[in-house]
Amino acid sequence: MAEVTRSIPAGKPKRRSIVPLFITLMLTMLLASLSQMVLASALPTIVGELHGVEHMMWVTTAYLLTATIMMPIYGNISDLLGRKPVLLTAIGIFVAGSVIGAVAGDMEVLIVARLVQGLGGGGLMILSQAAIADVVPARDRGKYMGILGGVFAFSSVAGPLIGGWLTEGPGWRWAFWMNVPLGLIALVATIVLLRLPSPDAPKRRRIDYLGMAALAAGTSTLILVATWGGSTYEWASPQIIGLAAATVVFAALFILIESRVAEPIMPMSMFKDRNISLTTFAGLLIALPMFGAIGYMPTYFQMAVGANPQQAGLLMIPMMAAMLTVSIVTGIIISRTGRYKIMPLIGVTLLTAFVALLSTVTLDTPVFVICLYMGGMGVGLGMSQQVLTLIVQNAVPHRLVGTATAANNYFRQVGGSLGSAVVGSLFVGRLSSLMSERLPEGQGPADGAASLTPDLIHSLPAEVQEIIVSSYNEALIPIFLFMAPIVLVTVLMLIFVREKPLATSIDREVVTDSIAHGQLPATTGSINIRDVQERDAEEHGRRDGDDADR
Repeated sequence: MAEVTRSIPAGKPKRRSIVPLFITLMLTMLLASLSQMVLASALPTIVGELHGVEHMMWVTTAYLLTATIMMPIYGNISDLLGRKPVLLTAIGIFVAGSVIGAVAGDMEVLIVARLVQGLGGGGLMILSQAAIADVVPARDRGKYMGILGGVFAFSSVAGPLIGGWLTEGPGWRWAFWMNVPLGLIALVATIVLLRLPSPDAPKRRRIDYLGMAALAAGTSTLILVATWGGSTYEWASPQIIGLAAATVVFAALFILIESRVAEPIMPMSMFKDRNISLTTFAGLLIALPMFGAIGYMPTYFQMAVGANPQQAGLLMIPMMAAMLTVSIVTGIIISRTGRYKIMPLIGVTLLTAFVALLSTVTLDTPVFVICLYMGGMGVGLGMSQQVLTLIVQNAVPHRLVGTATAANNYFRQVGGSLGSAVVGSLFVGRLSSLMSERLPEGQGPADGAASLTPDLIHSLPAEVQEIIVSSYNEALIPIFLFMAPIVLVTVLMLIFVREKPLATSIDREVVTDSIAHGQLPATTGSINIRDVQERDAEEHGRRDGDDADR
């Protein structure tokens, strides 16, 4: 069966057709990002009430794990079957996970809820980004991608605020219940407003089940190494060594499968392109401090600074406001100029500097200085995150946009999962160790750090509070010093990105009716789309004439 490439003319998309689509995608991304951020302020209270601070990292890591695994799956299947049905499925699964979390009675059920949420959430952001690429050429896509990035930043500001208000008001369970009406709105909007072109590929589909299984297994073992290493098990323990070996085996198996199947979930040939390989790995490294800061700084503000949940959310505003504003402005500049390479270079350089500055924070550091450092991180992230996705989309044919976008975000989420797991593992292990060393016997909570909440800390004697607060600072803040050189490597990588011209049209591979019905033979040469369309028109005219005669 031959394929014909049809180029959609360049130019600005019609506003009337783009606005409903964009509203739907913004609602979808809001659902995913808001639910993740709303737990940041509520997390200390949740783990305290459910008596499971030692499992605190899993509330974040569980979601990231399943969301990471599902990203390439959603991207590949949506390329084959279309975005809309896959997006509806993802929203439904996400809402189901939210209901489980709302009724959770212990940490185990809560973690299961987060796993289910991740199964759906992995598709929400990916499909939003891919859907924009279906209708907007790369040259005009920057401003739309910037606004979508702004939605994430807005959620990161509003999420902790809403989480703090819910925690102090109706209760943290409403952080899950609120996803039900939001999910229903997103479902209705997707059904009514989402109008996208049909998939480019032919109708015969082959799902890469073996690749999916190998990817899921390898990702799981990798995250378990990062989560359990140095805390639950020693790094040199048989369990960690075995998991690390399994990760290598599954990775090799995945590469072997992807090089042989007809419809790979993540085509290895994509990574021969310098821009795809460099920006994908850069996204992974950038995610390490991003998820570490977003996930644990609200907890730090509550425990070490003495802020309540709502105040902790407010203190995240400098980072997220800077990220929102800069992301939108960067997208507009790229759409107008067509130049993009300099943006992530400057952004990642700033990110490196402010991550290093964040590692110098002490209990005596003024809060406004901490907020300044986090605002600088927001500027760096706003100039880089969405631009890297745009570079990847610009480097692949349209039929692989979903797959490439998902692959790029997969590695970014791997970085986020590793960052969250490593920060959480080091933080919790170091915190427990410092408290056991410093707290006098019989002082503090009966089960150590397992049931600490901000309210409980404030009810303890002043000398005990000081020990716990200093332990929080010394357990978390120095971790950022180790992240700075990792992010610096990203700057060196992005120097070698080629600034290819942004596409001004969308090339679709379509199978015409005549070819699909075998009326034109397959050919190794090029087919003129106008000739094919004329033949189709003649054929349809003859059919209509025959029908009229009958």
